Amino acid sequence: MKKMLIIILTIALIVALAACADKKETPNADASEDALQTDITDNEEERGTTGMRLKINNEEVDVKWEDNESVRALADLASEGPLTIDTSRYGGFEQVGGLGTTLPDNDVNTTTEPGDIVLYTGSNIVVFFGTNTWAYTRLGHIEGKSGDELRDMLGGNNVVLTITSD
Repeated sequence: MKKMLIIILTIALIVALAACADKKETPNADASEDALQTDITDNEEERGTTGMRLKINNEEVDVKWEDNESVRALADLASEGPLTIDTSRYGGFEQVGGLGTTLPDNDVNTTTEPGDIVLYTGSNIVVFFGTNTWAYTRLGHIEGKSGDELRDMLGGNNVVLTITSD
């Protein structure tokens, strides 16, 4: 009789565990819709900054723009019309050009890499084809170009940057 009771209790426990496993928590439709909406919002925000285009001497380059106040201010400035920045080679590793206005900045000590685009002293755009360590506000990074390609594009005496916004 005891053996039979143990078997019945064991079967009941297995059935109960199986029922609990079937009720395993799954994301509800609202949570999935919220996650989808967050992804859409993130993409819209990204498009807001990636809607900016950068040309170096009339050659468009792909830029991954930072999400910060400085980039938003730069996009606002570029939305008024193409922003043309005459730059000069400096230090053998960068091109520097004045914006003609001051943007909000949040400088932090940074070691740059080729392709980095930064704001210097709030009013200068710097595009690197080499490296440097200084206090800058990151704006973006040129993607899809090797160090040699960047040096070819940016290593001359004078380079013109054109920033537009959709």
